[in-house]
Amino acid sequence: MYQVFTMTRRADPSSVWWFALAFVVPVVLGVLLALLLPGQNWLAIILWIVAGVLLGVLLFLIVLGRLAERAAYSQIEGQPGAVGAVLSNSLRRQWRSSEMPVAVHGRSQAAVYRAVGTPGVVLITEGQRGNLNRQVDEERRKVQRIVPNVPVHVVHVASGTDGDGDDSVTLHKLPRAMNKFKKALNRNEVLAVANRLDSLTQSPAAAIPKGMDPMRARAGRPR
Repeated sequence: MYQVFTMTRRADPSSVWWFALAFVVPVVLGVLLALLLPGQNWLAIILWIVAGVLLGVLLFLIVLGRLAERAAYSQIEGQPGAVGAVLSNSLRRQWRSSEMPVAVHGRSQAAVYRAVGTPGVVLITEGQRGNLNRQVDEERRKVQRIVPNVPVHVVHVASGTDGDGDDSVTLHKLPRAMNKFKKALNRNEVLAVANRLDSLTQSPAAAIPKGMDPMRARAGRPR
């Protein structure tokens, strides 16, 4: 836990204030309730304070988890394979995806990934969007030919270097963006669609790092 805290603090110095706020506010609230509520005995006062401390620890852990995940993704954002790391580590169980891309632009290593979930099929682009127009169109036609009644959505992950625009998402917001699409399939249909696509399509052999775990990324040493 200390290593996670240190990594988060180095990547985002302002996170210390969020940690302090998450812990201090419940403790202060517990103390105020213990002192201001009428008819309190010593046992009730102690219980209110303990409850405030426990709630503060819980909120601290929640905030630490959220900010640590964001800090970890910031360390790999823009690197080839970053989207695959998010798909393999951060999606809910109703999603079926692979950490390997289904299409790659050979020169720039920009890639297209595919995930199947209750909203249907989602194509996620990584890298310079202009290099992937043909790959996205081909993958969309391929999916519509194999599973014609399943919706196909496209999400672009901003790389921070190619002027992605307002319709792109940052890496740590990718799972949230994918879950915002309207539900179109149930769990059994998700599994059937994913199996059909996997059996009839093959991922390209590309120079994309495999198995990158964003939660093990180390923050750079301060200069």
